[in-house]
Amino acid sequence: MKPTWKTLLTALTALVAPWAIASPPLPNVSTHPTVGTVNCASSTCHGSVTPWQDSNVLQNEYTTWLRLDKHAHAYNVLLNEQSQRIAKNLGLKEGAHNAKVCLDCHAHNPAPKLRGERHIVSEGVGCEGCHGPADKWVKSHTVAGATHAENIANGLYPTDNPRAQAKLCLSCHFGDENRFVTHRIMGAGHPRMSFELETFSLLAPAHYRIDDDWKKRKGEHDPMKVWAIGQAIAAQQLLDTLADPKRGRDGLFPELVLFDCHACHHPMSEKKWTPRGNLGPGKVRLNDSNLLMLRALIKATQPERAKPFNDQLARVQLAVTGHGEDPITEAKKLSAMISEIIPGFEAMRFTNAHLQGVLRALIDEAQSGQYTDYAGAEQAYMAISSVSSSLVKRSVLKSAPVNKSLTELRRILAHDEKFNAQQFAAELGKLRGIVLAGAK
Repeated sequence: MKPTWKTLLTALTALVAPWAIASPPLPNVSTHPTVGTVNCASSTCHGSVTPWQDSNVLQNEYTTWLRLDKHAHAYNVLLNEQSQRIAKNLGLKEGAHNAKVCLDCHAHNPAPKLRGERHIVSEGVGCEGCHGPADKWVKSHTVAGATHAENIANGLYPTDNPRAQAKLCLSCHFGDENRFVTHRIMGAGHPRMSFELETFSLLAPAHYRIDDDWKKRKGEHDPMKVWAIGQAIAAQQLLDTLADPKRGRDGLFPELVLFDCHACHHPMSEKKWTPRGNLGPGKVRLNDSNLLMLRALIKATQPERAKPFNDQLARVQLAVTGHGEDPITEAKKLSAMISEIIPGFEAMRFTNAHLQGVLRALIDEAQSGQYTDYAGAEQAYMAISSVSSSLVKRSVLKSAPVNKSLTELRRILAHDEKFNAQQFAAELGKLRGIVLAGAK
C-alpha cells in the first residue's frame, strides 16, 4: 500500500521527537509566562497531604516539595550570614536575595515581563523552575485525554527524558551559558560545586512513582541510563565551557573553577603531589572527574569507542597543561565525540553484564592511580554506590558486604582536605573482590 502524507509525517515525527525533546528551552529561558507555584498547591491538585489511592499521580507533589525538597528553601539560603558575606565580597550592593547572579539558581527567576501576578520569587526553585512556565499547560494538562507529548508541546519541560533532565539540573549545579558559578564566586565564599544526577535525584526526593501508568505515558525508567547520560552531559558542559572564549577565561587566567580545587588549595608544606598519567608536578589538572566516569562507562558498554575516547582525553589533558595541540580545539573534538556517544546510552538496555563491567571499570581506575584527586574519588563513590545498588536490587550482589565497603569509602571521603588516595584505592581493591565473588 502506498504511504499517505499523514503516515509519512507520523513516521518522521517518531524519528525527530526524541531529539526535539532532548533539546527544549530550559525553564529559565522559556518565553512562556510563569503563573506561580500556588496554582499547583490545591488539595485537589498536587497539594494533598497524603497520596491519592485512585489517581494516576500522587497528588501530593507540592506538599513533598514544600516539606522535604531543598529546592523549596533555596531562596532562604540567600538570607543567611554566609550569603550576605559572599554578596559583600562580590560587591553586590543589592544583597544576595536581590542579585540576579544569585537568584538565577536559588529561585525561579524569569524576566519581570513573564511573571504572573501570583509568582513569588522568594518561594525558591518551585514547580515551574523545573517543569517549565505553566501558562500554556497548567489548564490543558488536566483535560481528559491530554497526552504527555501535548503537554510538552505546550511548554511542560520533559524531566522524564534523561538528556533533558541532565541539562536542566546541570544548568545550576554546574552552569551553562546563562548561569554559572565562577571561581570568583567561589573565591567570595560559595561552596565547591559537587553533583551527580542519579544520586541527587534520589535525594531530592522523588515526588512521583514509576508504575505501569507512568511507563505507559513516558516509557521505561532506568536509573543507570540517567546516571550514564548525566555523566556524559556533565563532561560535555565542562569541555564546552573550557572551549568558550568568554566563559573559559577570567582575564589572564583560565576559568579556574574548571580545574581540580585541591591542586592549589592545600598547605604549601604538604608535599602531596603524586604522578598521574603524563602530567608532571606543578601542573594544575583539569577537573576530569566526570570524564573518568564516562571512560569507565564507554569501556564497559561501547568498547569499540574506548581507545579513541581515551586517546582524545589524554590529548585534552596534555593540551590544557601546555603540551600538545591547542586546548580549545582538543576540547571541542572530545565534546563532539561525546555527542556521538550519548545516543548509544539512550538506546541501551543496561544488562547485569553491563553493570558489572561498569563497576569493575570504575574500580580499576583506582588501581591505575586515577583517583588521586578528591573530586574524582568523590564522583567515583557516587557512581559506584549507584551501580552497586542496582546490582543488589537485581540480586547479583549481596547488600551487606557492599554496604560495609561503601560506608568505609564514605568515611575516607568525609573531609576533602584530609582525603587519603591510598586508603581510597585500598578499599576499592577490597570492593573489587566482593564484585568478582558476586559474579561467580
